Amino acid sequence: MLTILLVRFSSIGDILLTTPLVRALRRRHPEAQLVYVTKRAMAPLVADNPYLSRIVTLEPGEPLRHLAGRLRPLGATHGLDLHGSLRSAALRLLVRTRWRGYSKRRLARTLLIGTKIDLYHAHVPVAERYFEAARGLDVRPDGGPPEFHIGTGARERADAWLGERGLSQVRLAALAPGAAHATKRWPVAHWIALADRLRGAGYAPIVVGGPDDRGIAQQLASHAESAAGECSLQETGALLARARVLVSNDTGVMHMATGVATPVVALFGPTVEQFGFFPYRARARVLQRDLDCRPCSAMGTATCPLGHHRCLGDITPADVIQAVEGVAA
Repeated sequence: MLTILLVRFSSIGDILLTTPLVRALRRRHPEAQLVYVTKRAMAPLVADNPYLSRIVTLEPGEPLRHLAGRLRPLGATHGLDLHGSLRSAALRLLVRTRWRGYSKRRLARTLLIGTKIDLYHAHVPVAERYFEAARGLDVRPDGGPPEFHIGTGARERADAWLGERGLSQVRLAALAPGAAHATKRWPVAHWIALADRLRGAGYAPIVVGGPDDRGIAQQLASHAESAAGECSLQETGALLARARVLVSNDTGVMHMATGVATPVVALFGPTVEQFGFFPYRARARVLQRDLDCRPCSAMGTATCPLGHHRCLGDITPADVIQAVEGVAA
């Protein structure tokens, strides 16, 4: 019997983009043991995925050799390295099986950022690049989106959160103004104007995100309710499932929304489609500006290299409202 390790330690979007591969493996190999290996903090993203047989977590501060010691007895027949990091490379040495990985297109990415020479040719989303690690297992993308399965408890807690704020029976528009790096963030003034416009259009805007997003959420406090930093990953997913639309920077919350079939308006600035992280197989609209300086980084930076941040600043609240009307209709 096949026992397949799928290794992806982080982060939110990257993990959710592995779920089309998980789904394809289960359908092609219904008797296989599919074991997902990830960090403890990321486990809720796949905890309720019905296609997985087991989840093995790397605990905070745990030596990699201890994780390997727990994996070896599983007798894996295949290992899919879906992370491509030094840590996952070390795990491949510690757990002997038939390992395969995928190409991150680092050279093409570096050239596109530094010289604007595009060697990508075909735009292959990351969700489909992961299938390279499963070559030999006879699987291929099925054309479906990522999946974020939410447990009953998380749905009930999200419903209670909405009920406490009188939001149970209203049209919700979720906003994700945070991002790890400043150049991926749409200007706060634009978010405030958008929240006000959404209210005028009959939506109740709510801010979603993690603990690091509390600061930016506070700046929107008088314009939108905030769940940023208050909800778990699954509870955030449950809130997104209740929303009519999500407006999001290029961040993991965007993929959470596609995983629960919520339409998305995504704002892309320093990164581009070639990198592979646009909303995948979902009802979505991507707003971006065609500027000669894009892309300027792989993951965003603290400041715009040219000092103007036009890639996101030039996208107006009116542009976003128009996109919302298109995807949320």
